[in-house]
Amino acid sequence: MHHNRYDYTPPAKRPVIKWPNGARLALWVIPNIEWHEFDGPGVGTNPPPGFFPDVLNFGWRDYGLRTGIWRMMDTLDHFGIRGTVALNALVCENVPNIIEEGKKRNWEFMGHGLTNSQLLAGLSYEDERRVINQTCDIIRKHVGVAPKGWLGPGLAETVNTPDLLAEAGVKYVCDWCNDDQPYPFKVKTGTMISVPYSIEINDIPFFVGKGATGRDFADAIQDQFDVLYEEGAKSGRVMAIALHPFLVSVPHRHKHFVRALEYITRHRDVWLTTGGEIADWYYKNYL
Repeated sequence: MHHNRYDYTPPAKRPVIKWPNGARLALWVIPNIEWHEFDGPGVGTNPPPGFFPDVLNFGWRDYGLRTGIWRMMDTLDHFGIRGTVALNALVCENVPNIIEEGKKRNWEFMGHGLTNSQLLAGLSYEDERRVINQTCDIIRKHVGVAPKGWLGPGLAETVNTPDLLAEAGVKYVCDWCNDDQPYPFKVKTGTMISVPYSIEINDIPFFVGKGATGRDFADAIQDQFDVLYEEGAKSGRVMAIALHPFLVSVPHRHKHFVRALEYITRHRDVWLTTGGEIADWYYKNYL
């Protein structure tokens, strides 16, 4: 089976991308602000104990909503970076304070399903359509605008997901993580592009999957930046930093994340932007 969602084009044969004001690199930071059901599954710091309630893992994740996101907001404010939130829509109804503070900062909110306790994978066509439409409707109601972008919970899709997203008015998707530049995505109706996200510069695989330290993560962010910044002198690149405030914003890790942002923001010709602004620029100039 072939997905038939996009064409293969080597980087050297693509149009040269020029970002606003001659920037080499478009940097976007993605706080994943997630709602986990108390009796539902989710990533864990320890093996599930096999009984309810799983207070150990639930509390570990809940740190992000209670404490981590506020530390992250202060840090991104300091560096003049607007977050592009991968938002579980049920956060809007359960923790509206976070949404209001994000709106004050002109953050962008993209769809991330209803809850991270439910993936799109395995849903029927109609159930998936319902989840996508409910997610977009709730975000529109609480944020004031519908989400332009989408990141699936667990980056999971069905074979129908891109078509259902386009039908719902979503303009860019981040699940595929296979490029350093945006590219056109094939859908049945409307238009769609892929905007680069990351499973490498992403704190869940880094800290939970690899057992790495905050220092390791900051070093990887800087190394990733160095290569993309150099390549961006020829054609613009995108760098995504994917974050979960219950992980990177724990104090012993957060200090190293701050160090990485200090390094990046010392460089010229870096566009500190959002996923929606990257998508808008690409649609306007390269489609």
